[in-house]
Amino acid sequence: MITCFIRYEIDPFQREAFAEYARRWGQIIPRCGGHLLGYFVPHEGSNYEAWGLIGFDSLAAYEAYRARLRADPEGQANFAMAQQQRFILREERSFPQVVEGTFSLPAHAWVEGAPA
Repeated sequence: MITCFIRYEIDPFQREAFAEYARRWGQIIPRCGGHLLGYFVPHEGSNYEAWGLIGFDSLAAYEAYRARLRADPEGQANFAMAQQQRFILREERSFPQVVEGTFSLPAHAWVEGAPA
């Protein structure tokens, strides 16, 4: 699996508008063929960085998804809303690949006094 890692620079005064934009993708992305790993908004630290992570089997699957997304009426409306409200100041994409055996591992129960 590859991941489309999207780094957003957002207007910190429009954090909730970005969150609504992200929630809408929660319906659109899976329908268009992406495995939505999640959207993340600032909480502690930076107040202007947000992220979206979407998984695909390959770059070819990503390209097919992009074509479906461009044709999707709800996707078009979500893009238009973002352009109209201008809460996304910058957007960058990269495509990292997960290192096998390191993704989505659950935490082990921590016992007080146990060695780390």
